Amino acid sequence: MPKIEIYSSSFCPYCVRAKALFKKKELAFVEYNIQAEPERREEMLERSQGARTVPQIFINDRHVGGCDELYALERRKELDSWLSAAANTSVLS
Repeated sequence: MPKIEIYSSSFCPYCVRAKALFKKKELAFVEYNIQAEPERREEMLERSQGARTVPQIFINDRHVGGCDELYALERRKELDSWLSAAANTSVLS
């Protein structure tokens, strides 16, 4: 199972949309709300190389980007290969 992490904030429509795609695909994810846990903001900035907007999404520590990038991967039929590669990597580890 791939490790999916989403940095989000309350009432963010893009965060809701990104999480909805993972739920539709029946994939579990870990959510870090940077409003509820402000210390996570610095972590998000470091991991995303300075990206300040939410959501910031990671699949097995590989930075996807935000909601638009996530849906672009899905439209290009590349998201499933990212998820498969992540799942295969975690099985091999």
